[in-house]
Amino acid sequence: MNNSFDEGEKGIPSVAVSNGHDVVLTDKQGKYVLNIDKQDAVVFVIKPAAYNYPTNELNLPQYYYLHKPEGSPEMKYPGVAPTGALPAEINFALIPVEVVSEDFSVLVFSDPQPYALQEIDYYTKSFIEELKGADQFAFGFTLGDLVGDRLDLFEPLTNATSQIGLPWFNVLGNHDMNYDATTHALSDETFEEHFGPSTYAFSHGKVHFIVLDNIYYPYDYNDRFYTGGLTEQQFEFVENDLKYVPQDALIVLLMHIPLFFEKQYGETFIQSQRQRLFNLLSDRKYTFSMSGHTHTQRHHFFDASEDWNGAVAHHHYNIGTISGDWWSGEFDKNGVPDAVMRDGTPKGYVKLHFEGNKYSYDYKVYGKAENHKMRIYGPKLVPQHSRFNGEFYVNFFEGSENCQVSYRYNDEEEWKNMRYVVEQDPYIAALRYRSDTETLKPGSGARPSNPSNCYHLWKVRGNTQLPLGTNIFKVRVTDRQGREHFDEMGFEVMIKD
Repeated sequence: MNNSFDEGEKGIPSVAVSNGHDVVLTDKQGKYVLNIDKQDAVVFVIKPAAYNYPTNELNLPQYYYLHKPEGSPEMKYPGVAPTGALPAEINFALIPVEVVSEDFSVLVFSDPQPYALQEIDYYTKSFIEELKGADQFAFGFTLGDLVGDRLDLFEPLTNATSQIGLPWFNVLGNHDMNYDATTHALSDETFEEHFGPSTYAFSHGKVHFIVLDNIYYPYDYNDRFYTGGLTEQQFEFVENDLKYVPQDALIVLLMHIPLFFEKQYGETFIQSQRQRLFNLLSDRKYTFSMSGHTHTQRHHFFDASEDWNGAVAHHHYNIGTISGDWWSGEFDKNGVPDAVMRDGTPKGYVKLHFEGNKYSYDYKVYGKAENHKMRIYGPKLVPQHSRFNGEFYVNFFEGSENCQVSYRYNDEEEWKNMRYVVEQDPYIAALRYRSDTETLKPGSGARPSNPSNCYHLWKVRGNTQLPLGTNIFKVRVTDRQGREHFDEMGFEVMIKD
């Protein structure tokens, strides 16, 4: 694995190689020709499904060559060191897969976002310890905000992640950028030094992954000077890359900023650019995309009303984060902040499974059993035969409006539907109220963020006609993947004085 031809080694034909906008295939001898910018270029191989990338000692895939003869400009956080003259050949090693399977799983993280070494310790004690040796997964992704503006934390964070033992791919987030860069092209210099190109692609099984740096910077959008979007070079890359991807492959886009607009902030992804991206995918039957960034969880389904003209709706999954609500809140028994997100989603990660060009997903809550999928919130006391406005809520963490949530009391035979709502989870409102009104104890964690709208919430008015004593509120969820999930909570029915 020395990226050079040893005696007896042959080149691999029909492998895609890119300079970040052009994409070419190797010839019968495994050779290729690409135009290279003399001052600043990146060359990377787009692996076919029948091969894997070699990895370094930190389990980072080695699939690229950075060409910066003079290195990155001087910035607060160092970028790429001078690489010198362009070599006569740039060769890439690929590892043949003995058995090519179209059935595989991957881990997906988002926003570990440590602002200090202490928060990397939280990350390690929670998620890394939980996942060490998880060899049932082919590889993993982190969907941006690897760190919280402290680019010197890339190395300790990567050291921690490498302990899981999987090849790990990374996406650039807005807190991973060189904010002293004067152009977009220079905003990922430190990221490039640690992880390689911020836009790239590869295939595995019957899935083609396209990783996009979608932080459009600098941009006079707000005081942060960025928004969601893509550059002309990225559009060229996606268009050229897709030319060599079979029509029956599942195209998975991985990015940091969601494709949908966050209403409270306006147009958080440049609409004309989103439409252009969607146009490149409009003839594709199998597509899916994922993002992080919001520190909430949400499924969004695009149709013609939002620029998508494919045969079926495009599913975008904005996943819950590793840091939850930015490592805030009270500490658990392991000394890790509970950090429940603003929409009531506990911190966690996604297990993504592929069978051919079909996909399924599970949101795994840190420290909980696999079947911990929801939280029921409701009154502990209900007055019998009295006026009562109390409501039972179900926050089904990985849910969407396409799920069916039903309830019944005790041993009733009939399940009745709960009402889907988009509003604040009262559990979070109560949690934040306690944080603001109770006297802080020594060692208490950071104040949690204010509650936000939840897009996986259902409710129903409590029943006052139940028998006195202990009653059980039972919940059944049928998710959009056809799976059933159950939970319940007890409460007391009393006679009102």
